[in-house]
Amino acid sequence: MKNIFIALVCICLASCGSNTTIVSSWRDPNSTLAKENFKKVIVVALAKDESTRRSTENRIVSINPEVLTSSFNYLNQQNLNLTQDQKLSILQTEGFDGAITLRFIKADKETQYVPGTANYYGGMGYPGMGYGYAGGYGMGYGAGFGGWYGAYAPAYYTPGYYQENTYYYIETNIFDLKNNKLVWSATTKSLDVSDISTTVDEIMQACVNQMKADGYMSPKAK
Repeated sequence: MKNIFIALVCICLASCGSNTTIVSSWRDPNSTLAKENFKKVIVVALAKDESTRRSTENRIVSINPEVLTSSFNYLNQQNLNLTQDQKLSILQTEGFDGAITLRFIKADKETQYVPGTANYYGGMGYPGMGYGYAGGYGMGYGAGFGGWYGAYAPAYYTPGYYQENTYYYIETNIFDLKNNKLVWSATTKSLDVSDISTTVDEIMQACVNQMKADGYMSPKAK
């Protein structure tokens, strides 16, 4: 079986951080990625402009172009007025058995408090001032003057502050086109969407992790 998310697993392992988290997810209890065994999957990004749509679709397709295909060659302005059944018929006629869709839901502004920080002269902090070790004062013999003096150096405090962040909510769905049904869905929350490629990678990474947690996708074999 060709695993359509095999490269995404590599992305997950290579990523050290993300601005995207899962808000909610749903899985058809009778469905798994192995059971669907998709051979040809269309990627559909519902974006307000064509450039964003193509960039998003192409980024996902680049994960596995042997299985994934961008939708703009099949679902475009020429067949915009077709019914849902007619659009489905086009995809089925072209041999697509699965679909991945992304849809923008909303943007929310949230106010968060960033705590203040204390910095000490020379970066020494308060070495040995706690009673953390059996020898009494933890300074220890042999410490240089800089370490000793740093223990009494003044602290410089940066006060906390409030900042407003904008979070973007994206819905990602997986459809079984053979049976015309939704088999998995998740909503993600992203803080920074200035770079489309990075955001798409983070969304796919979060979705892969959640599919494993939901039992839709099997964990990578050890």
